[in-house]
Amino acid sequence: MNNAKRFKIINILNTKNPFPKSELNFNSDFELLISVMLSAQTKDHSVNNITNILYPIANTPEKFIKLGIFKLKNYLKNIGLYNKKAENIINISKIFIKKKWRFVPNKRSFLESLPGVGRKTTNVILSTLYKINTIAVDTHVFRVSNRSHFALGKNVKIVEKKLMKVVPKKYIHKIHHWFVLHGRYVCKSKNPICNQCCIKYYCEYEKNK
Repeated sequence: MNNAKRFKIINILNTKNPFPKSELNFNSDFELLISVMLSAQTKDHSVNNITNILYPIANTPEKFIKLGIFKLKNYLKNIGLYNKKAENIINISKIFIKKKWRFVPNKRSFLESLPGVGRKTTNVILSTLYKINTIAVDTHVFRVSNRSHFALGKNVKIVEKKLMKVVPKKYIHKIHHWFVLHGRYVCKSKNPICNQCCIKYYCEYEKNK
């Protein structure tokens, strides 16, 4: 795909949704960290259903430690990998308390050293909280980028690198949300709704079926 088409797609998405944001519910930097972690292999609305009940009870490192691993697992039991996710939350809470962190770190090395925090979660935190130029590539972003030919790549790191290269800086913090929403509701994995796609005239998917 050439840059002319990419700019057309960006302009369309920006016109339709000039202020895109995550569908995860959160009211603090620590809540965002936990919610993004919980969203791994889990739909955002499922995470929200849990955190809407959990966060009034526990939403800080101290409160999670007080809640304890067994009660925490009970809150998380309806989402995938809940045992491991509960362990990671407790271990992260211990690290925050030990290091006396009052805010989620803004350094990649610190974030990626936390249990259960990978590159995608780190990129979401850096972009959302600290407006650092980075793009989180999840399954939706990866699919939309490749299917449309906006940014081709065999793995998420290659796609991330190409997106960083072709997306203008002023849209860096928006492209993740645009592609996530587009992949979630239109450019679906098994049955993309191409006839309802707002970027279908510039997408190269149909040409390469």
